[in-house]
Parts: sequence; C-alpha cells; structure tokens
Amino acid sequence: MILLTGGAGFIGSNLHAALVARGLEVVIVDRLRSAGKWHNLSHHPPAQMVPPAELAGFLGRDPPIEIVFHLGAVTDTATVDGDLVWESNVALSLNLWEWCAHSKARFIYASSAATYGDGSAGFEDDPNVLTRLKPLSLYGWSKHAFDLQVARLCARGAARPTQWAGLKFFNVYGPNEYHKRRMISVIKVKFDELMKDGVMCLFRSARPDIHDGEQRRDFIWVGDVVAVLLWLMDRPEVNGLYNLGTGQSATYLSLAEAVAEAAERHAAIEFIDMPAALVGQYQYRTEAAMARLRAAGYGGNFLPLSEGVRHYVREYLRADDPYR
Repeated sequence: MILLTGGAGFIGSNLHAALVARGLEVVIVDRLRSAGKWHNLSHHPPAQMVPPAELAGFLGRDPPIEIVFHLGAVTDTATVDGDLVWESNVALSLNLWEWCAHSKARFIYASSAATYGDGSAGFEDDPNVLTRLKPLSLYGWSKHAFDLQVARLCARGAARPTQWAGLKFFNVYGPNEYHKRRMISVIKVKFDELMKDGVMCLFRSARPDIHDGEQRRDFIWVGDVVAVLLWLMDRPEVNGLYNLGTGQSATYLSLAEAVAEAAERHAAIEFIDMPAALVGQYQYRTEAAMARLRAAGYGGNFLPLSEGVRHYVREYLRADDPYR
C-alpha cells in the first residue's frame, strides 16, 4: 500500500496516474473542495481518499503502508498565515517522518527550490551548504525548516524511515495544474493570455544587470518529475536531499516565444510592473545543480523547454480534455 498526500493536486495526481498504471494500491490524502480538483483524478479515480483532518486516525490503525509520498503542502508563495504554513509544511511532515521511522516505511517528500532564496548561496544541493540558505518567502522558509530538521535528525542518529529522500522541485509545469489559480505555471498563464488577445505580459526587471524578460527559471515537465519519483521508489537504497530541475535555465522571453510557436500564433510581448506582493521575494534566476542526483544513479533525460511546452500546448491545453 502507498500513501500519497496531495494526491489530488498537480504533481500528486500525475504521480497517482503512474502508480495506478502500475497496478499499485494507493491511498490519497487530500481535499477536493470546489475548485474542480476532482478532474485531476477523473481518468484514474482513487480506491480510497482520506481527508487530512482524519490522517492521524487512519495511521493510528497501523495500515500496511510500505511507502509514503508526501507531496501535500501549502504552496502559495504569497501566503502570510505562518501558523497554517508551519502546521501543514513542517509539523505534518515531521509527524509522517516519525510514523515512517516507527513503522519501518519509506518516505519521499517534496521540498522546493524556493529554499534557495535569491540564489546568492548558489543552487547546490550539497548538505554542507544547507545552513547557508536564506529563503525569501514564508513558503520557502517552511520547506527549508523541514529540510534542516531532517538533516539534524540524521546527524544525531535518530530513528529514520527505511528510505528517505527529499526533492527540491524547481518550476514544474504540465497537465492537472489548472486549479492552482495564482500559483499556476507561467506556461499556462502565457498560453491563456495568448489565446485571449494575443498579448503576453512579462514582469519588468528591477535589477540594472538583468534586462526585461531576461529573468531565468529552471522549468521542468511534470512527467520528468514523476519519472524521478518512480525511480526513487524502485531504488530503496537511495537516500538524501536532491535537486529536481533540468539543470538548464531559460529566460521568460524564450518561454513566451516557445508558447507562441507551439500555439502557432503571433504574440506581442508587454512588460508590466511586478505586483507589490512579490517585491522582495522574487527569484531572478534559478538553475538546479543536478550532479548529486546523477551521481546517485539517475540517468533519465529531461525534456528541453521548447519540446515540453510544445507537448503541453498541443496535447493538453488545446485538447478537448486537458487532464491526465
């Protein structure tokens, strides 16, 4: 049995599809609510769903869980409710870690590239630089706080899951993200703008050394993320905290051009001021250092941005049914 928190969400529902395709028994921990998240599971309905408020009671019955994929979290980088974020992103994560350690289960969890802050400390997932990171947002800080807790527990020889792995997701895009509202990927946002009036808006740069549209991100196709999660499931000997991006950043301007090309539409680019809520916590560049995951044995390829955008636009965003 596999426990998948956040299984009705973006990455979680893509992983659920892959696990179901393998014929595995999966219990999802999530809420469907009213934002249309049920569509994410429409092609592969779960056998069992546990509301997050009932998770402790479910685990207290000692279910035969072999592996926990912990992807559920408050992911809105503009969230200011610190108590909610701590409870969801740190306390719950620690509870699941301890349960897995006690029950001799495996634990694979989602961290984030938001832990790297402005990138001044680099993007190396070397455990020795973990304490030097300075996240810019409450969300990034909460993910970093749990990463640090894991490092401390391991350093002092505390009980741990039979396998543990954390993945610092960079900018993931792909089908089933449509319920995420303001946290939806830039690819989907630019596609919608393009289809509406042919104009795609990008933020102006507030840094003199970076031109408008030259802000960079490491964008990764959700299918590549799922492939790494499955690889970890198949490699119980692999432990540690790893980056998960492509290792190649791309500018927002090149992303917009890739969206227009994939949609076969001419697009105008308009530069706009950054929202006040993002000022002071905006990352001007992210690029995953991927050497440690490669050294651990992962040999899969990652879709280049232009190819991933083309696949997303033509196979999902322009399809009658955009869900996976």
